[in-house]
Amino acid sequence: MAKIKLTKNELKVQKDALKMYRRYLPTLTLKKQQLYAEMCIIEAKAKTVRKERQALEFGFRDWIAVFSEKDAFPKDIITVSNIRKGKGNIAGVDIPTFEGADFLRGDYDLYATPLWVDIAVKHMEKAIMLDLEAEVLDEQVRLLEIELHATSQRVNLFEKVKIPETEDNIKKISIYMADQQVSAVVRSKISKRKIGACSVENPIKEDYSQ
Repeated sequence: MAKIKLTKNELKVQKDALKMYRRYLPTLTLKKQQLYAEMCIIEAKAKTVRKERQALEFGFRDWIAVFSEKDAFPKDIITVSNIRKGKGNIAGVDIPTFEGADFLRGDYDLYATPLWVDIAVKHMEKAIMLDLEAEVLDEQVRLLEIELHATSQRVNLFEKVKIPETEDNIKKISIYMADQQVSAVVRSKISKRKIGACSVENPIKEDYSQ
């Protein structure tokens, strides 16, 4: 703990600091709660997206045997050309939002390629979209976790360090100033008594010789 000055000005500084800590602590606590709640919502959404992706994969298993046929499914038939992201803000934290993706399809002979390939490509696009959405949601959680950690540290700093420390400083300064005031009063009384004693011992003598 840094050494403080036991002065009236320092007392005001400490009281102002305590007022500021007490004013901002509820705001930080509320932000901490909000961040945690939003993280839970996003994590639940990511879980739902992954379940949907899993269900899509299970429904797609009927095609696996067909895909395994030699040269049945064209290579590099689908690629992601662009991932569209927006910007959002949660409790002061900038986060990416998923807005979709664009795909490029490879060239293949529509007459020579089985009809099921078009259906398979659509399923693949949907699966990739769900994977990309889940990744963006994971990034949102990661960013919110960083802010939550920093906010929690500030809350703990205010609650467990700054406020108790400032209250202790105010108490020390107040006690010191009160002691100084009592000492000043005592010194003043002692000085008055000494002056009074001197007056009694050495009374003023009047000159009646005239």
